[in-house]
Amino acid sequence: MPLDLTHLRQFALRRQFPTPTTLGRALRRLGFVQADPIRAPARAQDLTLRHRVTDYQAGEVEKHYPRLPIEEDVFVNYGLVTRELQALMHPRIPRSTWTPSQRKRAASILDFVRERGAVHPRDVEAHFAHGSATNWFGGRSNISTQLLDGMLMRGMLRVARREGGTRVYAERPPRAASVDVAAAMDTMIDVIVAKYAPISKTSLHKLAGHLCMMGVPQWRDQRSAMLARAKRRLPTAHIEGTDWYWPSDESPPARRTAAPDVVRLLAPFDPFVWDRGRFALFNHWEYRFEAYTLAAKRVRGYYALPLLWRDTVIGWGNLAVRDATLSASLGYVSGAAPRDRAFRAALDDELALFARFIGASRYEITAVSS
Repeated sequence: MPLDLTHLRQFALRRQFPTPTTLGRALRRLGFVQADPIRAPARAQDLTLRHRVTDYQAGEVEKHYPRLPIEEDVFVNYGLVTRELQALMHPRIPRSTWTPSQRKRAASILDFVRERGAVHPRDVEAHFAHGSATNWFGGRSNISTQLLDGMLMRGMLRVARREGGTRVYAERPPRAASVDVAAAMDTMIDVIVAKYAPISKTSLHKLAGHLCMMGVPQWRDQRSAMLARAKRRLPTAHIEGTDWYWPSDESPPARRTAAPDVVRLLAPFDPFVWDRGRFALFNHWEYRFEAYTLAAKRVRGYYALPLLWRDTVIGWGNLAVRDATLSASLGYVSGAAPRDRAFRAALDDELALFARFIGASRYEITAVSS
């Protein structure tokens, strides 16, 4: 039987939702996890890890972060990366250059950090009183905060831990500048493919662009060569007008299989959801993350979590915790929930697991909409 989109969808699910394991092993398996500060009702990194880590609890990765072999950094997006992956990206040379004044201030902050070991941004601002300035998205923020962000980007600082969600910075040991650029970039593109496979040609090019814009801007002129090498070595198939790629040591299933009776509420940035074009092809509807959409224009909700049933996303859920109760407002693409008894049993299981993950004592379905 020739490969089709159903084969690819089942391939994606099989490889992106393996048997849950320890937190450390899951992070190594993923390579990087996209992070987001919105907690509605949990942060994106926690929502991603809960399906991949045994008995995972919200906030666990932040709690154990100082003892885990990971770092906060930018790769193709901002989040958590393994130290091996981070080492490939540094010393990073950002596209924007600092003025002499900015370099002088950064050097003073670095001395301040060295003296104290780890510093909170408020301590930096209190000591230097740099004032505020326009930031990259047109708002106002402390100059100290902007400098700390720039020092993190340049590899001068690392995130030692978080306090109340705020980054606490420490000096990052310098790394040797000598590196095999082609080998490093090949490794990084393989991490991307392993995370998002099966990946379309369009998304492969998009993520390679993200990598060269944010992760390794000093090597952005190597993007075309990196992609050419990847396309030569990665398995590929042309299906319904699209070229698809996956890791060299894997292959899609030869036959379609019956999916288990499982419901999963997924993060908006989960690897199965992140590629919106692939999501639409696999599930026959378009999902949008609407947290930054005006309330009057939202279709499915501020932080709607895609609802996966068996091997297809059939709806979404908006979840909140009130008085130790997980409240779930659900919606379905077809306008109604499946009538299969197995679905309701699986949904109850997922909501019970989610309640335990978020620290709620019970759950309730408050609304169902189309």
